[in-house]
Amino acid sequence: MSVMSWRRSPLADRHRALGSALEDWNGMETAWTYTASDLADEHEAVRTKAALMDVSGLRKVHLVGPHSHHVLQRATTRDVRKIYPGRSVYACMLNDGGKFTDDCILYRTGPNSWMVVLGSGTGYEEITKDVLGKNAALLFDDDLQDLSLQGPVAVEYLARHVPGIRELKYFHHLQTTLFGKHVMISRTGYTGERGYEIFCKAEDATEIWDTIVAEGRPIGIVPASFTALDWLRVESYLLFFPYDNSQMYPFADEPPGDTLWELGLDFTVSPGKVGFRGAEEHARLKGRERFKIFGVVADSDKPLDAGDVLYADGKKVGIVTCGMYSRATGRSLAIARMDVAVAREGTPLQVEGQSGHCAAVAHPINFDDPEKKKRNAA
Repeated sequence: MSVMSWRRSPLADRHRALGSALEDWNGMETAWTYTASDLADEHEAVRTKAALMDVSGLRKVHLVGPHSHHVLQRATTRDVRKIYPGRSVYACMLNDGGKFTDDCILYRTGPNSWMVVLGSGTGYEEITKDVLGKNAALLFDDDLQDLSLQGPVAVEYLARHVPGIRELKYFHHLQTTLFGKHVMISRTGYTGERGYEIFCKAEDATEIWDTIVAEGRPIGIVPASFTALDWLRVESYLLFFPYDNSQMYPFADEPPGDTLWELGLDFTVSPGKVGFRGAEEHARLKGRERFKIFGVVADSDKPLDAGDVLYADGKKVGIVTCGMYSRATGRSLAIARMDVAVAREGTPLQVEGQSGHCAAVAHPINFDDPEKKKRNAA
């Protein structure tokens, strides 16, 4: 276990039994890999059956009080007044310079109450500052665990135990019980598949994990490690801070920070919304992209490595941030930061990296399900 992990997992023994060394992520001891299973099998399980993953390293906070929505109006890109109890939404957070600092999911749990699930940026610190002087309170909740059941048979399994789960729409959530334990189940995830996140108390996490693993085995549900999410997100245009960002791949003589236009996340700004942190700079920076996040299909039977360099006509035009090889489709796919001029479908590329070189083409990132039919399925 990394000495940097100050957040303890109630599932640590379960992860160790599967062969994880419990590396650090976001201050939480996290199962990056399992020796008891193959990553390709974990990836295939999510795409064809389902897998259970522990994503509790995401930071969860509760925001309550009459001014709670004012805090989120300032802190995030979404018009939170339009989010009703039982609904959630993906949002971004910017600094005063209009650059991305974190992403989050906002869950409205009542008229004056919210749960915010944050990534690994500085969103928590920013919300903490915005609460000052407001009639609102912020509570960091590390007792709350986040177990993610993702894949096409996830709903079949949960329907045995949770009335109404089939009717739960994408980006909606409900308060219910599972195996007699009080939980909140959200139809969200980080895989591009139909999936659900189960938020539970730490004292209930092991029983819920063990029961799903045992009962789900006959229908193909398996435990999956955190690294499996990298393979899944590459296929589904799901970015991971800071691994796809200039915090990892800085520009010369510029501070870190990327615009939503560059990252393809400008859709998270609610139409007509102003007044959020960085709003004016966000608007000003439209059309001034220094790069674009775009996809790569490589002529290789191996995954590209983060840091592999992309060339076009002998000129360096980009860098790979995350790659994967899909055994199911026989494709080597990657997310990359690339020059705007070459971020067009079909642009011929050459990849140079530690593992050698190969030909590739630029490709829009939504490789697996461009129309998002699976995650939105009725």
